Amino acid sequence: MSERIALVTGGSRGLGKNAVLKLAAEGTGIILTYNSSRQEALDVVRHVEEKGVKAAALQLNVGDVAGFEAFALQVQEILKTVWHRDRFDYLLNNAGTGLYAPYTETTEAQFDDALNVHFKGPFFLTQRLLPLINDGGRILNVSSGLARFTQPGSGTYAAMKGAMEVLTRYQAKELGARGISVNVIAPGAIETDFGGGRVRDNAELNQMLASQTALGRVGLPDDIGDAIAALLSDRLGWMTAQRIEVSGGMFL
Repeated sequence: MSERIALVTGGSRGLGKNAVLKLAAEGTGIILTYNSSRQEALDVVRHVEEKGVKAAALQLNVGDVAGFEAFALQVQEILKTVWHRDRFDYLLNNAGTGLYAPYTETTEAQFDDALNVHFKGPFFLTQRLLPLINDGGRILNVSSGLARFTQPGSGTYAAMKGAMEVLTRYQAKELGARGISVNVIAPGAIETDFGGGRVRDNAELNQMLASQTALGRVGLPDDIGDAIAALLSDRLGWMTAQRIEVSGGMFL
């Protein structure tokens, strides 16, 4: 079996970085994207290469659809020069930004930014990259537990994630003829720098969320990275169109 290759958006930090390292530990080649943190991305590439796995980093703003054509050409070039291949196997639509604003105070600019980054971007990026994904490949979208339960101030962000969950089912239906499975993972509260590190650094918020979680704590990056690696493993190749929440049982 030839080396599998994963393209991970937002792979320079947080959950994306953790997923990259977990996938690389299983021998999966990595193309990761970053928006502005070039040095962080290159550091992740170095960590992957230290595992004896090939990796590359490309700049991408997932909220800018106009840049996708040039990005796809870069992916093609990287595949040829680094792996001597034309296609990759796994697409992880992970890149995102936090938005915390009450519904009554959310501006049109905030709404448009959330729409572009969390729904429109992944919608058209996946569409543009489909010719580069192997038949029998995998697409894993990233949602949030907030699409199931509610926390004041997260309505706009959660609505975009809810749209991605519906899209996932349609992608699975329409891409099934190529043997491509499409699922969506929904993390709960995780201790990362996402949203300014709120869950990690605010002890009161961390304790409140832990008290509402069946397993008694908030999540760690490893919890999600391990789940992503499992979901992209051959053992789950028959699963498609599913929402998998990995939250430790929040707000049950």
